[in-house]
Amino acid sequence: MVRLFVRHEVADYTTWRRVYDKFDAERKAMGATARQVFQAAGDPNDVTAWHDFATLEKARSFASSEQLKEAMGRAGVRGKPEMWFAVEVL
Repeated sequence: MVRLFVRHEVADYTTWRRVYDKFDAERKAMGATARQVFQAAGDPNDVTAWHDFATLEKARSFASSEQLKEAMGRAGVRGKPEMWFAVEVL
């Protein structure tokens, strides 16, 4: 299992969340099997989300997809998101 973490600033969390939730079917079609969203304590527009994938290849493909970039634009993401991949350690 590979977890993709994405942290970014958004213009407005409510707008971002609406777009994020509408993107769920596309996210699943690209291999995401689980997800969770967090806000920084004290700043609701500082958002971190994680998404699980079966392989690093699927996670990287999702992270670099045009569909994701377009959704982030519609959602009001400011600047370049910070992304990193992690693998589960037992």
